Amino acid sequence: MSLESVRAFLSAHAPDIEIIETAESSSTVALAAEAHGVEPAQIAKTICLRVGEQMMLVVAGGTARLDNRKFKDTFGGKGRMLDAEEVVAVTSHPVGGVCPFGLPSPLPIYCDISLKRFDEVVPAAGSTNSAVRIETGRLAELTGASWVDVCQ
Repeated sequence: MSLESVRAFLSAHAPDIEIIETAESSSTVALAAEAHGVEPAQIAKTICLRVGEQMMLVVAGGTARLDNRKFKDTFGGKGRMLDAEEVVAVTSHPVGGVCPFGLPSPLPIYCDISLKRFDEVVPAAGSTNSAVRIETGRLAELTGASWVDVCQ
């Protein structure tokens, strides 16, 4: 169902972007990079976090790691990653397919500057074997994301 919500979102907002479905899983950064022929850092991983009661998505380069100090300074509290059940409840996407498209309800979305070194990035598309290729700036624009510096 999650892939369908992404398909509907892209059809309505970016009909020129095609979803790429692979026969094999692309549920990890390494698998996704291999499946799409890009370096791991070019995979745009989406991390689901909570700060207090506020839930959010942070989209970062595949090899980037959250920096706790930068995160706390930016968002005013420690980020806690959601567990797999919470991720599905909040995004409708399974872990390994989480993306900032086709969400059941709006969430704050942030793109880390670790993505800016690439003209094009490859985020998942709602399932563990789907993704899209998208210009980095367009990813932020399409999802209404704000740029942040919260990774090492």
